[in-house]
Amino acid sequence: MPTRVHSRPRPATTGGVDSRLPWWALALPALAFLVLLALVLDPADAHAAGGDPATARLLERAQQLLAH
Repeated sequence: MPTRVHSRPRPATTGGVDSRLPWWALALPALAFLVLLALVLDPADAHAAGGDPATARLLERAQQLLAH
């Protein structure tokens, strides 16, 4: 019974990989970061629901620490 001869796999190309991202793959995370940064810097624009006062105090304290 004849055996099959397996050919060697082709070597990897050395030309490099084309890994271009679409414009929105970089723009959307950057936009989200800027929106969140704006909310942190100016919390008057962020209208949060009335929550636990302890959470509000904690956030105010964190803002004071970051401001110094």
